[in-house]
Amino acid sequence: MKYTSVFVLLVLALSLSGCSTWRSTTKYVKKSWETTKDYIDPPPQIDTDSYQFSNPNQEKLARLFTPVDGPLTSLGRFVNSTDTIPDVDWMDLLLARFPWAHRVLVTDDEGNIIFMQPEVPVKKIENPLVFEAVWRDITLLTVVDYSDLGPELYIGRPYFKDVEFRGLIAVGFDPRTLLGLSPSPEELIIIHPGGGVWSRGADVDEESLLALPWEDILRKEVEGQVEVGDKHYTWLVRYIGDSSYVYATESVDPTASKKSWWFF
Repeated sequence: MKYTSVFVLLVLALSLSGCSTWRSTTKYVKKSWETTKDYIDPPPQIDTDSYQFSNPNQEKLARLFTPVDGPLTSLGRFVNSTDTIPDVDWMDLLLARFPWAHRVLVTDDEGNIIFMQPEVPVKKIENPLVFEAVWRDITLLTVVDYSDLGPELYIGRPYFKDVEFRGLIAVGFDPRTLLGLSPSPEELIIIHPGGGVWSRGADVDEESLLALPWEDILRKEVEGQVEVGDKHYTWLVRYIGDSSYVYATESVDPTASKKSWWFF
């Protein structure tokens, strides 16, 4: 019993005498680990200064078209997310998420409209909507209906039952409504090569813009600057399926560097 007590006191004494050593060792290890951790797992830092436009024309266009192109791209993904006949809930969700869409329609395999929402749209379809494609190779296609009340852009895709083509789903909207999402709608235009120029009050020579050889231009470039009369326009093309639509705005400085810095 006596030896046991001595042993306990001895252990306790050693423990007490080692406390300062343990604390200093712990502090050293912690400091060493924090230094090493910076190399292994460095804290994230974002250098915002390195992501800036050197071209004021591109900066202006990006500011104007990004709030427009984002929702349009989201709509394309939403429409492309289904390959079976949609139900009413799907159409209600689409119109709720994209309130600028005017209508949703579904056809059979011969192009007859099975149902449409809303049943009586504001703008009637002026011309037959012709979607031509090999549907096994292409999903999204677009058709523009130029009515007396303005253009109506339709994004369409096929739906199937098993592996058989059964019809089309199409969503229509006025692209000028979509331009309203831009912070300065009157400064942004959308050029539909071979079709029309869509704007919200921009002062543009539509005929001259459409007369540009867009087919040749887009075969070589995806962005650039064009000259129409005494004005220069900075542009960027975006595709919905195989269809091209060109965002453009009047250039801030036509002589600015042509070096591209698009991250889209």
